[in-house]
Amino acid sequence: MTIPARDHKLVTMPELLRRFFFVDLLKGLGLTFRYQNPKNIYTEQYPLERPMVAERYRGAPRLNINPETGETLCIACNLCALACPENLIVVGWERDDATRRKVLTTFIYDTSRCMFCGLCEDACPTDCLELTQDFEMAHYSRDGAIWDRHRLEEGPTPARYTR
Repeated sequence: MTIPARDHKLVTMPELLRRFFFVDLLKGLGLTFRYQNPKNIYTEQYPLERPMVAERYRGAPRLNINPETGETLCIACNLCALACPENLIVVGWERDDATRRKVLTTFIYDTSRCMFCGLCEDACPTDCLELTQDFEMAHYSRDGAIWDRHRLEEGPTPARYTR
């Protein structure tokens, strides 16, 4: 038995029953639920146990400081800002009259626009700018994503959760 369809093709009774009972949908759901075996499900206890991050993951930026003197390693050369494709790094400096060297005054890094490509890190001749493995950078406002020199020198401070 055949029934004419709207586009003038003939639809057989088995095909009509397949469409009416959503056989293709049920096949797809069966395939999905076969992979949802409870013994194969893995749940990370995220706040209590930090997940493993890939070795080459690039996350929150940090300005490294010299452990002996406690001063930043940044020489205010502005190469990181020039290498950044997003133009999100602003380096401010003044020239010291006594030593005739540049002294870093401000360093602003906008993490909301960062692609975490690592070009700024590669361009730095003193290895003062580093992209760490910290991934917790969520903020309630856009102002929290703009990091100043103090925040960058402090580095990421991941929250420690306890029960």
